[in-house]
Amino acid sequence: MTSPPPEPLLRNVTGSARDRSEEEPVGGSLAEIIGSNVRALRMQNQLSVSDMATRIGISKAMLSKIENAQTACSLATLGLLAQGLDVPVTSLFRGADAEREAVYTEAGTGPIITRNGTKAGHEYELLGALRGQHKRLESLLVTLTEDSETYPLFQHPGTEFIYLLEGVLEYGHGMRTYRLRPGDSLQFDGEAAHGPTQLVELPIRFLSIIAFPDHTPG
Repeated sequence: MTSPPPEPLLRNVTGSARDRSEEEPVGGSLAEIIGSNVRALRMQNQLSVSDMATRIGISKAMLSKIENAQTACSLATLGLLAQGLDVPVTSLFRGADAEREAVYTEAGTGPIITRNGTKAGHEYELLGALRGQHKRLESLLVTLTEDSETYPLFQHPGTEFIYLLEGVLEYGHGMRTYRLRPGDSLQFDGEAAHGPTQLVELPIRFLSIIAFPDHTPG
């Protein structure tokens, strides 16, 4: 019996943007998160390790260990750090409060959805959608064939980014028209009328990524 294919999610742990050895596992412990935040806030305040240690009343060696995640902080020390950096204690835990959402879509498995251009022969495969803190982000794979019509009348709130993968088309936005070839991209305000004006070389496939503003219903 053949074994099942590996899961696309390889790790479900946090990480940080610093150099790691090949043997070191990717991850972010609470001590690492606190140390990283303390270092960033100290540098933001233009304080040396020595100056910061003196300010809060701990040794320079202890502060260095905290920033390098070599020791755990007591509640009292966390209070001193926050007071010395003039921030709430919760700021020292930034990045550890919640797991962040991600959407994985295997090739060819995104649902086909209906949009304004569907009736004109435009096919939309949803690659993912996220509602973040400030906006809703939607990613689509758009396919145009010989059955598709030009339909330069799309309008929506937010900003759209398109990236041409295959084919050649002319794409209108407002009063201007752009000829797009594979590798070309276009980013624009979605409030202006936009869409394909001429299908030059078929088939055509492009990524469409739209960032909607806060008030947009989803």
